[in-house]
Amino acid sequence: MFLDQSPGFGAWLIEGPTLVRQSPGLARRLEGPMQKRQIDFWFTMGSTYTYLTVMRINQVQRSHGVVFRWRPFDLLTILKEMKHVPFADKPNKMAYMWRDIERRAALRGIPFNRAAPYPLRNSTLANRVALVGLQEGWGEDFIRASYRRWFLCNEETGSEPNLSNSLDEAGQDRLRVVTKADSAETLATLAAETDAARGLGIFGSPTFAFGQEIFWGDDRLEDAVNWCLR
Repeated sequence: MFLDQSPGFGAWLIEGPTLVRQSPGLARRLEGPMQKRQIDFWFTMGSTYTYLTVMRINQVQRSHGVVFRWRPFDLLTILKEMKHVPFADKPNKMAYMWRDIERRAALRGIPFNRAAPYPLRNSTLANRVALVGLQEGWGEDFIRASYRRWFLCNEETGSEPNLSNSLDEAGQDRLRVVTKADSAETLATLAAETDAARGLGIFGSPTFAFGQEIFWGDDRLEDAVNWCLR
């Protein structure tokens, strides 16, 4: 387990893959030398390379004894501020991206279907649903299901039928979750997380952060772990 008191999330106990809100008194009692080291996993649901990370990050966590905190943010807002939309009108770069993901998936034993739709139309809603899920403890199940359906079933994440099917897999009611995801509180929390990502200098997904050190790309996941444990 691991204690976190970061802005935007309040006080949380990270217990395995689950975030559980804790009282300040309990939070203080949990502080101590036995805490595992934590790496922030920053991601946005519209990111293709994040698929590779989502499918393997729990194995990395178990193998190395670190804790990953999953933090969705609105990368599209940051990219617009940078006047950069990746792969738009860049057919050669997009072709390379798909082949690169295909190669990396094969090396990792991760299933892959090159026909996955891209870019997505509603990744922002998927980010908000993921945020709600991580607050309630079912977020990782939803995120994995959503990515799997995007890459293997050609269902766009954040749109139907992916959204309903992925929430079903996570055991959640669509109407309740989407209502909460569309709430002013969730919108504000996602904006705060995006501000935090911007403040760290994050410009892509996935990004792994340990303190002020950031590592961009699925191929930097092990580098982040090694830096954390050095």
